Amino acid sequence: MRWTRARFLRQPRAGLRAAPRVGPGVGPGIGLTAGVIAKLGAQFRLRAEFEPDASLRCCDHRRDAAVTTVFEVMMMTIRQPNPAPNATPSPAPAEPPRSWPTQLYHRLDDGRVQCDVCPRACALREGQRGLCFVRGREQDAIVLYTYGRSSGFCIDPIEKKPLNHFLPGTPVLSFGTAGCNLTCRFCQNWDTSKSRAMDSLADAAAPEQIAQAAERHGCRSVAYTYNDPVIFLEYATDTAVACHEHGLRNVAVTAGYISPGAREAFFAPMDAANVDLKGFTERFYRKLCSASLAPVLETLEYLRHETSVWLELTTLLIPGENDSDAELNRLSAWVVEHLGPDVPLHFSAFHPDYKMRDLPPTPPATLARARRIALQNGVRYAYTGNVHDGEGGSTWCHACGHLLIERDWYQLGRWGLTADGRCEQCGTPCAGVFEAQPGNFGARRAPIRLAH
Repeated sequence: MRWTRARFLRQPRAGLRAAPRVGPGVGPGIGLTAGVIAKLGAQFRLRAEFEPDASLRCCDHRRDAAVTTVFEVMMMTIRQPNPAPNATPSPAPAEPPRSWPTQLYHRLDDGRVQCDVCPRACALREGQRGLCFVRGREQDAIVLYTYGRSSGFCIDPIEKKPLNHFLPGTPVLSFGTAGCNLTCRFCQNWDTSKSRAMDSLADAAAPEQIAQAAERHGCRSVAYTYNDPVIFLEYATDTAVACHEHGLRNVAVTAGYISPGAREAFFAPMDAANVDLKGFTERFYRKLCSASLAPVLETLEYLRHETSVWLELTTLLIPGENDSDAELNRLSAWVVEHLGPDVPLHFSAFHPDYKMRDLPPTPPATLARARRIALQNGVRYAYTGNVHDGEGGSTWCHACGHLLIERDWYQLGRWGLTADGRCEQCGTPCAGVFEAQPGNFGARRAPIRLAH
């Protein structure tokens, strides 16, 4: 398996069709066209507070500790395909590259190089890394250190992303890398997203190998998740292009903290996205994520109005931080006004973890209250998550109240949609990407290894 830069496709691949998106105000089927990286426009100059205990030298952070070099320690080899009879033996499998070239950066007048992937706009001197820790400066350019490396691969139900209106019941091959461009104190995946060590990247695969594995295991899509794929943009988009060539869909699970100039490049080959809308105040984002709400809202509006990516939102409700009636009313009203009533909204339960172990878990009653507020404000599809709630986890017709998709955790039950995605009782379309029959993958998870 050679490590080469995938070429973005300007035209859809022949033979690839997307399931129709139906429902009032929903556009035509998902396009499989991947765009080229857009010319950089005006970039955010937001400077958020860095994680106070990050003991590394990054951006303008003036600690004396040198940047760790553990990314150079562990390299995983890729198994070659079986050669044809009498074929010339292939050379030894190549290792994943130590670093990978990127394009989203520019030089500043003071000699630093600014990364233009996210609103942090990390300005780096030679040898420094950004806050995400996986993008850094080498030879007057920004490079990616996790291309071809993963924290692991797992086949999940698509509902676990969570996506309730995108190919229900089908399996998705999920993977992530390490690092993150946010500093969320409540992170539920902190072991990988906050990792500063290569030992968290225990598997490796080239983009084509991931696409082949997903196809071989019967997956309908590949999800870029566990940590935010925005920071491994080049690896994610190259893999997405390879997946389209195999007839697979692509799913981004992201916080949406991405700069305008990077949005087209990242989302062009994506078919669905679940964006983590962490709260609905600037105070929440500054205090708990060292970030800003405004760029996330801009990403959501971009996805909804300038792409054909199927969009769903998730908000983790943290007791006392983002679960007040006032904030939930503002959040759900904004979704309806700016994104439309058909964008599904998931309210997920917080569990004490990482740097917020002093708070209690989210009560189920809080999730039910949030769902009720969203429905009252016009959100047609509101869900509860991380708790066992048959009613809150199922899909109901917004017109007549008929049960459309029954769910018990990630297991599908009764199916009340027609072959063209309408309520079988009243004929009202259900917004989403559906097929005539749902998948039957169930709730199981299957970790797999791609490197040998």
